[in-house]
Amino acid sequence: MNDLFKKIEKQTGVNMNDVLRLANSLEGADLHDERTVRKLVKQVGKIAGKRVTKQTEDMIVDTLVHKKQMPDMSTISKMVDKRR
Repeated sequence: MNDLFKKIEKQTGVNMNDVLRLANSLEGADLHDERTVRKLVKQVGKIAGKRVTKQTEDMIVDTLVHKKQMPDMSTISKMVDKRR
């Protein structure tokens, strides 16, 4: 598994230890809490080395906090593609 992580790190430039720490922090996280989601969005942006605009952050927060169900991967992908 370690070789796989090294390969992913090399291709993406994202430190897998950071990703694993983030994943562990999500355990038990309330994704319907606005502060929690904003913190998570900022952490993901930092790990990915990408600036998340206020508009994008607000859209993600609105989707996760105010909607009744979690978005599927297709919806998330469309949200990200719109911002490019």
